[in-house]
Amino acid sequence: MTHALSFRPLLLAGLGLTLALGACQSNTKPDAARQGVPEPDASGLPVGLKPGTWRGVLTAQGQEIPFLFDVSTADNGQKPTVTLRNGEERLPLDEISSAGDSTTIRLGVFDAALVVRADGDDKLKGTWVKYDGKEPYRVAFAASRAADNTDLFVGSAKNTSVFGDLKRGATFRTEFRDAEGATYPAVGIITQDSVNTTRLTGTFLTTTGDYRYLAGNVVTQADGEHVMLSTFDGSHGFLFDGKLAQPGNINSIKGDFYSGKKGHETWTATLDGNAKLPDANSLTGMKPGQKKLDFKFPNIFAGGSISPSDPKYAGKVVVVQILGSWCPNCMDETNFLAPWYEKNKSRGVEIIGLGYERTTDQTLAAQKLLKMKQRMNVGYDLAVAGQASSAEASKSLPQLAKVLAFPTTIFLDKKGEVRKIHTGFSGPGTGKYYQQEIAEFNKTVDMLLKE
Repeated sequence: MTHALSFRPLLLAGLGLTLALGACQSNTKPDAARQGVPEPDASGLPVGLKPGTWRGVLTAQGQEIPFLFDVSTADNGQKPTVTLRNGEERLPLDEISSAGDSTTIRLGVFDAALVVRADGDDKLKGTWVKYDGKEPYRVAFAASRAADNTDLFVGSAKNTSVFGDLKRGATFRTEFRDAEGATYPAVGIITQDSVNTTRLTGTFLTTTGDYRYLAGNVVTQADGEHVMLSTFDGSHGFLFDGKLAQPGNINSIKGDFYSGKKGHETWTATLDGNAKLPDANSLTGMKPGQKKLDFKFPNIFAGGSISPSDPKYAGKVVVVQILGSWCPNCMDETNFLAPWYEKNKSRGVEIIGLGYERTTDQTLAAQKLLKMKQRMNVGYDLAVAGQASSAEASKSLPQLAKVLAFPTTIFLDKKGEVRKIHTGFSGPGTGKYYQQEIAEFNKTVDMLLKE
């Protein structure tokens, strides 16, 4: 995703705003905190990192982006773990190391970390660092011990009837707008907690992906009632602050969207049970006269290469996944594809993952993809396809009219011809839309296998 260093989820230049290569910038040089750091000893947690629930806060653009996380000690041979909480999502992190008074918590498959130290009793301070961008990327971080049921945002509304009954979720027709006035459509989903009715979960779907698991609460401020939602998944820190146009009425919401250090957009949302997005299968296609993909990229293992014309794929249905290890929506898709492949490969179907990474160093790119493969138990083939940019992705696959999004999924029939190109991926945070995504995927593969 690249476009004016902005921040739309998983979108490449030419379709509007972008996220992953804008708000996800980070330092290209390894941070000192990554060098020569010993593992925690068998006794468990580093100094200051105590077991229990914590409320973390990223501070950027004059805003606070809160999230909850749980810390567990080493038990039954397991490593100490920090688990990020975003609504129903749980992201366990077990790469925790110490040097002096500093603790580094590596953030899953992403080339990023929380580097923290104790700040008095039951408090931490430090920095969220991303290592793989073109510019240094550091965001201030602080945390304090909290109760398990702590509200994410301070000032929870007392009026629990603000949203009426949204226990099944409400759908909003939404539009985002950047500083230059460029807009893109979205569908917002907000669901009220069935017990604590001021608490909310939700997400926003766009034509190229979704903003994943969001959580928060209704907050009363001096100017009225606000819907406050946030998330931190290791790669992105998001804050959605939306003011109700009328107190106690959710028909219209207007607010701001902050992404990490620099990303900012405004958004408006109107309650609309029929809100929907353009067809994800019609956003891109093949160039006139083209029917097949013709590529040969290096395998992530030295010395090998991958091409759809390899004998391994002959006579099989092949799914080509355009992805990056830096891309949370791609990780959502990979979390689906990896176990799906193990269950279905015997049916005559293969998957090729084409990795576009934030480095020109092919060896380093392969290492990033290999880490993803190992941590996510990916059994299908992965190749180093190029850099994570719209120009590079489109250039490397010249048979396509354009590459719009990470991820993009391309379906090849048994003859090797492209039959369908699906832009984006609606992940598990989108609820019913995720189920529809999976059902459509299975329907397409089943159809091609029967031919």
